[in-house]
Order: sequence, then C-alpha cells, then structure tokens
Amino acid sequence: MDPILSFQGEHRFLSNFFPARVPLDSVWYPTVEHAYQAAKTTVPEERELVRLCRSPGQAKRMGRALTIREDWENRRVVIMRLLLWEKFQIPHLRAALLATGDARLEEGNLWGDTFWGVHNGRGRNVLGELLMEIRLAIVAEGRSARGEAGPD
Repeated sequence: MDPILSFQGEHRFLSNFFPARVPLDSVWYPTVEHAYQAAKTTVPEERELVRLCRSPGQAKRMGRALTIREDWENRRVVIMRLLLWEKFQIPHLRAALLATGDARLEEGNLWGDTFWGVHNGRGRNVLGELLMEIRLAIVAEGRSARGEAGPD
C-alpha cells in the first residue's frame, strides 16, 4: 500500500484531534489530545481545565501553561501509547486503522513537529510509529484469538 503521509481528509481519524473519548486515570476526555495534554500535570484542577477545553487545539495551547510533572520527558511516549491503544478499542476506529493495511503511517505536518511527526521530510514520526505498532498488535491479537500463529 502507498504510505499515508498526512492525517487529514479520509485519514483524519488517525489524528489526536479526532473526536474519540478516551480514559485517563478513570476520567474521560473528548480526544487523545485533551487526555495527553492533561497527563502533563498531576494537578487535578489543571487536568480538569484541559478536559473542559472546547477543542483539542485549545487543549494543546493550554498544555503549554501547565505545571509539568517531573517525569514527563520519560513518560510522554508511554502515555501516548496507552491513550492511542484506548482510542483504537473503539470498534469503528479500530476497523479504520486495520483498513490501512501495511501502509506506512506518517504524521506529516506544517507546524514543524519533528518528534511526533515529519516536517519537510525530516522527523522521528513517533506518533506514526506508535500507530503502526498498535495496528500490528491488533492484527496479532486477532490471529491469537483465531488460534493462528502471530508475527515472527
């Protein structure tokens, strides 16, 4: 399959801004972006302010002003992985992710994010890598449920 180089249009569901209720510490957030930004802090009042943001963009902006937890740099990828796993437990989103087959998923962007995505052909694409990892785990989970051998 051709690579998916942007999480827009028909592939918007791959974006963290896509509406998908996910739990974080037993509290439900309207998008992965809301939950991810809230996870940056351990201050309950700040988390609640993020949860109540009207849009994921507003939540992202608010995330820049939070009291950042000490272990954030070491935990942010683990937290993103957990939130994405929760998102893709939603049946129609799981099916859409599986429908991407073995396509490379690349979070191409215009805003210069070279950690989570790719900008001007450069970047670590951590978000895309996590999505592909989750897709592979879902496929393996399905094989296991059917008694088939998993990936080598």
